[in-house]
Parts: sequence; C-alpha cells; structure tokens
Amino acid sequence: MTHVELDLPGRREDNRVVVAMSGGVDSSVVAALLKDAGYDVVGVTLQLYDHGEATHRPGSCCAGQDIHDARRVADALGIPHYVLDYEQRFKAAVIDAFADSYIAGETPVPCVSCNQKIKFHDLLDTARELGAQALATGHYIASRPAGDGSPHRALYRALDPDRDQSYFLFTTTQEQADFLRFPLGEMHKDETREIARRHGLAVAEKSDSQDICFVPTGRYAQVIEKLRPDAAEPGDIVHVDGRVLGRHDGILRYTVGQRRGIGVATGEPLYVVALDADNARVIVGPRAELETASVMLRDVNWIGDGSFDAALDAGMEVAVKVRSTRPPVAARLVR
Repeated sequence: MTHVELDLPGRREDNRVVVAMSGGVDSSVVAALLKDAGYDVVGVTLQLYDHGEATHRPGSCCAGQDIHDARRVADALGIPHYVLDYEQRFKAAVIDAFADSYIAGETPVPCVSCNQKIKFHDLLDTARELGAQALATGHYIASRPAGDGSPHRALYRALDPDRDQSYFLFTTTQEQADFLRFPLGEMHKDETREIARRHGLAVAEKSDSQDICFVPTGRYAQVIEKLRPDAAEPGDIVHVDGRVLGRHDGILRYTVGQRRGIGVATGEPLYVVALDADNARVIVGPRAELETASVMLRDVNWIGDGSFDAALDAGMEVAVKVRSTRPPVAARLVR
C-alpha cells in the first residue's frame, strides 16, 4: 500500500483534508489514498465552464460529466462531496483575462491564472471554512518541510519529469504552499493508475485532459472571437527585413514560434517571431530569429531563500523553463 504522510499535527482522523476533485484519475487517487491513510476527507468539485457554450452544442457539457465522475468516486470512497458553482468567477478571473491577453499579442497560460485566482485562492478559503487543515490536489509537484528549523514548506519539481506541473504553479505563495498538499509529487503516473485500478475507481482508465478546459476543440481564436467579436483586426504579415508578405485576419490567430498556418508562401521556412498588437502586424522570419539570450521577467513570485533583490544583486544562478514541455535551461538573474 502506498504510504501518504501530510505532516499535519495530531492524529490523522482529527485532521480534515479537502481534496479538489476534478473528476480525473489523479485527484480521485489522492482522495482514495488520504481516506486509506485515515484522514477526514471531504471532496470538493468546482463547476467552472459548460463546454456546450464553446462548441455551440446545447447539452454538451464535459464539465458536467467530470462532476458526475467525481461524485461517483466520492460515493465509492464513502466521503462527503460538494459541488461549487464558480462559472461567473472563472469567466471574470480566467477566461476574460485569457482573451484580453491574446488580443494584446501574448500567449497566456490560463491554467496558471486558474490556480492563482480560483483553486489556490477561492477554493483554499472554502477549505478553511469547512474546517480543513489542508487542501490536497492531484497536481504532480513535490511539497516537503523546508527544513533547518523553518515552519514553512518548500515546493520541488515532481519525481516524474514527464508529469511535473511545477511550471503551472509558479504563482503559489508561501502561505498557500504551507496549506497545500500534493500526494502525487513523489509518484509516477503509471503508479497512480494502478492505485485507481486496485481501488476499483470508475475513472481508472479515464484519459488525461489535453486541452484548455474552456477550449475543448483547441481552437482558441474561435472562443476569443465569441468573447470579443471586434478583436480580429486584420493587418500586415511583415518579414523581419521589412518586406510586407501578405495580410492576416487578426493576430489572435498567431503565437510566437508558430510555423504552420502563417498564410504566406515563400522560398524559406518562416516562423512567427513577434506580434505587434499596436499596429496589428505579424512579424515573421527564419528560425534563427527566434533565438534569444535573455528573457524579461514580470509578475515575479519569489518564495526562495532570502529576498528577490538579494538574488538579483548576487546574480543568482537559476534553472528556467519557458514552456511547460521544455527542459529547464541554466540562466542567471540580473537587473
């Protein structure tokens, strides 16, 4: 049996733990492991979005199926389960911000905003209101006591590098990290599924979600145009050497690094190297133009040792990920 220890004071049965149950195999296994370990487990599922709105198919609601799956697991485990309607809050805090960011020529990661503003903020508050001593999720990220006499917890990349989700949790504050628990951070995905099978959970073979939850078709532009009908402003496709190569129907259809579907044909492979939202221009060029030696940071969330200013002054060496699926690269912090 897999051993789970949440480092909470007192007897396990006296510690209430709220589990964020998405209806998938990961969070379901977390609930099962904590129930087996003797904790007072309560499942909570957030209803965030009706996929029928995105696909124009009334009644098509994958979120509803996920809620049904979460409830089935909770019933099988014999734990209380609550469903909270967060659709309006999710739209305002995540979906609208996603659309505005794309229109500004950026490529946002809405899962980060969801963790920051919904799951690790509103849901964490709900867990406390339910009298919980911790909120557990199915994220693959490791959480351990910081050590050296510190009362805090520290976050680490997951044991399974292919599943590591630390990239999506970079906005986690120290206060949140101290309350959160991630039982899957020291496990591999195949082990998670095997535990689900041993418990006879109905979601044991359920596929992992691949797309952004409110863009089930993967067509971001379609969703953005629905939210912001006047956002698709046409403009020029411009080569880095200044040549105008063609026209586009809106920069929201492009992202830096994109090669396919640019809409112009030349004798060289072209990539989107920049998006000029102010002038509605898509800048393209050869692959070499994508290379960069520096990245400008904003919205920094520093929970490391010492202060961020001290790290900058010292030129701290760090490992940087610019995409969730890319390996970390060595870098140095500078002003």
